[in-house]
Amino acid sequence: MDRVIEKKFWNKKKILTIAGIVALAALITASIVFTAGPSKLSVEADRIEVRDVIKGSFQETIPENGIVLPKTTIYLDALEGGRVEQRFVEDGAIMKKDEPILRLSNTNLELQLVTQQTSVYNLITQMQISKNAAQQNTVSKLNQMADVRSLLNEAERVYNLDKKLLAQKAIGYQEYKSAENNYNYLKSKEVLQQQILEQDSVSTQQQLKQALQSSEGSKNALNIMQRKVGDLIVRAPVDGQLTSLVAEVGQNINPGQRIGQVDVLGAFKVQADPDEHYINRIYTGLKAKFDFNDSTYELVIKKVYTQVTNGRFLVDMEFIGKVPKGIRRGQTLQILLALSDERQAVMIPKGGFYQQTGGNWIFKVSADGKKAYKVNIQLGNQNQDYYEVLSGLQPGDKVITSSYETYGTIQELVLKKQ
Repeated sequence: MDRVIEKKFWNKKKILTIAGIVALAALITASIVFTAGPSKLSVEADRIEVRDVIKGSFQETIPENGIVLPKTTIYLDALEGGRVEQRFVEDGAIMKKDEPILRLSNTNLELQLVTQQTSVYNLITQMQISKNAAQQNTVSKLNQMADVRSLLNEAERVYNLDKKLLAQKAIGYQEYKSAENNYNYLKSKEVLQQQILEQDSVSTQQQLKQALQSSEGSKNALNIMQRKVGDLIVRAPVDGQLTSLVAEVGQNINPGQRIGQVDVLGAFKVQADPDEHYINRIYTGLKAKFDFNDSTYELVIKKVYTQVTNGRFLVDMEFIGKVPKGIRRGQTLQILLALSDERQAVMIPKGGFYQQTGGNWIFKVSADGKKAYKVNIQLGNQNQDYYEVLSGLQPGDKVITSSYETYGTIQELVLKKQ
């Protein structure tokens, strides 16, 4: 007779299934518990840079490259056009004032000079002829005046004698009257001759004055033409160094064309080109400094060029006090341009963290140095070494300033020491 076997409820397979479900639930629960808090990442302490938050003297500065240039530059522009016939010196030569640099030729200008010279010489000759004629005319009139006065003197003598003889009835009235009329006639003629002589003198002076003015005008025109021909030899306007000479023998130069420049030696300026972002904050009087041969030197902005080219504008700076020995034209200087006065501020050193955070947050190290937490901060101005802290940190705090590139969205760092 068959017997019914009772089936057991807690068999091995069921027990294993329940155990697996419990283990999976425990794992899920643990995962939820552990991920509910901040995300963490363990880092080695010797691979990060931890710096102190400090309070001290802060000045906003920007680094710029400054080019050393001559303080005074005189540009060479051709006053007259022509063909380059000769170069007396080469680019870079040290020049003395009025020393020749180039010789140009201009046939038309030289012919104009010859024509002007001939005109002046003809005018001077004609003026001399007119002057001689005027002198001869004056001499003639003076001779006429002398003749009239001689006749007048004789007529006066006869008249006075006949007056006495008439009183003595030694002569007739008719003879006396003739002597009187002759005397009065010659007296009137003397007055007329004197007027003619005076008018001749005035006329002669006017003619000579006009001729002299005409001669002076022609001479001035000749001098100008001579200077124009003289300008075909280009000379150094001042003592200095010739640079940027671009004229070659055989080249045609147009009037007004720039052919070089002369830099006055011994006085320098420094020219920089800040970003246009700072154009409203940079003005004359701002100071800058730079290091040269283990010494620090100061500069002051003397001129700001407001024209913006390719996102930058130019400023000219002059040295305050002594000029560094050995400095040369074209030399590049690493300068720090100050945009503010010095003031007390909370600061953190610059570092790679800024590229990932934009200065909005930073990892602050805990007091025991074992962890670092993400904290929000607000930064202000900056210089070459520090950021100004406006909020979020206090002097004495320690922060991680090295790069955060591998941290992603991590909220907390666990610092491990080897």
